[in-house]
Order: sequence, then C-alpha cells, then structure tokens
Amino acid sequence: MDPRVPRLRRKLAAIPFQPLRSHSFGEEEHKFRLGPKLTEARIAAFEDEHGVCLPDAYRQFLTHIGGSGAAPFYGLVPLRQRGLLVMDPRGEPGTPRGFTAADPGERERDLFLRIIEMGCTDVCVIAVTGPLTGRVLIGNSDGFWGPNVSSAADFLDWYERWLDHMSAGRDNRSLELTSPQLRAHPNRHRLAPKI
Repeated sequence: MDPRVPRLRRKLAAIPFQPLRSHSFGEEEHKFRLGPKLTEARIAAFEDEHGVCLPDAYRQFLTHIGGSGAAPFYGLVPLRQRGLLVMDPRGEPGTPRGFTAADPGERERDLFLRIIEMGCTDVCVIAVTGPLTGRVLIGNSDGFWGPNVSSAADFLDWYERWLDHMSAGRDNRSLELTSPQLRAHPNRHRLAPKI
C-alpha cells in the first residue's frame, strides 16, 4: 500500500461536513464521505472491459480509500458510471479543446477517464493512456475552456492537495490545482473552475 494512503484517510476524517459551506461547492452531494472501496477483481473487470490499465495511484485510492464520494465539486463518480473520453482534435493554436466519448476499442488516441462530477459540461478526468497517463486534467467537454493539466504528479497528490485546501477553508473554484504553465487557455483562468 502506498504510504500516502493512511495520511489521506486521516486528513479526510478531520474535515467535517458542514451544509452549505461556501468553500466546498457540491459538498451536499457527498458530505465528505466516501463510498465503499473497490476490490481488485472489480477494477480488473473494468480494465478488461475497456482495454486499459488504471494508473497505480488512482488504483491505490480506489482499493484502499474509497470508490466514490468525497472529492472536489459533486465528488468521485462510481467506477460503473465512468466512461472513457478522447480529447477533441486540436483547432487553432491556443484554443480550448473539448472531450467526447471514446469509441469502443479506441486505441488510436489518448484515453481519459471521467473521475469527478463537476456539473454541466465541465469535466475532471485522469489520463489512462498516452504521455499524460496518471495526471489529472480539467476542462469542458464542449471546449469552452481548458483542458488544464494538474501540476500534481498523480491522483494521490492531487487529492491530498484538495484536502489541504479544504481544511484551510479555500473555495473549490480557487484551488489553483492546475499548473499555470499547463493551462490551455490562460486568458479565461479566472472564469473557469480549476482543480
């Protein structure tokens, strides 16, 4: 087990649910509680069905911490409800790119798994293939802003950063959990939620 797992459990346990807490948009959905942990067999079945391997840090979270619930915005989406996405083709240089559902058996393009429910058409994904594998990105599926790549090395670091921000009373929309150097559309960064 990754040594960060017990620390993340302690940090999450120290953040109480407070209805309508302004710095935790969507908290009412998950109430800072996690859904049941997933078994290795359940994860393996998902991987076989979709032809991917989940990044290790994300797998560690699902098997040792929880499979849904407490996370930014409306929380972690249960694995059975997650779908693979591909990033839309590049348009004009510097313009945002959206995400669309991957075709079954898609192998030609990098694949992303939707992991957080942000609301509307905003998406939070983790790369499961390609050069960004294991990194968390946020954006808009219609390409209105982003995608922005997190500066966190992996999902566990990204999640811990969120917990630290919540315990400090910072708002989800100002978390700055993406790297300024990796924002696809820097002129819109104040309008878009960043995780």
